Amino acid sequence: MISAVLEVGQDYDVLIVDDGSPDGTAAIVKERQQAFPDRIHLIERTGKLGLGTAYIAGFKYGIKHGYDFLFEMDADFSHNPKDLPRLLAPLENGFDFSIGSRYVKGGATKNWPLDREILSRGASLYVRMITWMPIKDPTAGFICYKREVLETIDLDKIKFVGYAFQIEMKFSARSLGFKSIEVPITFADRIEGTSKMSNGIISEAIWGVLKMKIKSFTNSYRSTDS
Repeated sequence: MISAVLEVGQDYDVLIVDDGSPDGTAAIVKERQQAFPDRIHLIERTGKLGLGTAYIAGFKYGIKHGYDFLFEMDADFSHNPKDLPRLLAPLENGFDFSIGSRYVKGGATKNWPLDREILSRGASLYVRMITWMPIKDPTAGFICYKREVLETIDLDKIKFVGYAFQIEMKFSARSLGFKSIEVPITFADRIEGTSKMSNGIISEAIWGVLKMKIKSFTNSYRSTDS
């Protein structure tokens, strides 16, 4: 994945957030850093702190180091690095964040079993009904944000740590008036790694989204520094 992203172009750097992975992730990254010290970056954390907190750490790192556009994506090749420029293009033409979407015209899933397809589409419909967001793939995890979006959101108020994190980020950005667009992608079943989906993550998404919507009537995601 590191090689594939770097090959997209000189403007793309990579940040890996590693929560003490037992598979030697950090060691591999450090080895690659020797060849590309200015383009490959690593945050090492102790313990499993959750997907959402890893993204938040990455966003804060990107803001601190002056990046104008920040992507999030899976590292198992479900998301194609060649799609990075396609997600970036709309942000250079008036949009604030773009979503690599499976469920808009031209989007697709590849090698998915029927039960996973049903679960994903059902979750997307549920989220749209509760949040009223006009986003067809609200659980998508392939996103490009303008720096301004992440600076305006109070990232410390993002409470979800599982896959519902993706929903809360989109909801907070849109509630603050930022414009989104869905870019069709083909989401392939993972080439490497195993899924971290669990009953707790599913429960967080079901009940958490409802609580998030209710709280939005009285609480703002806006950062006090923006």
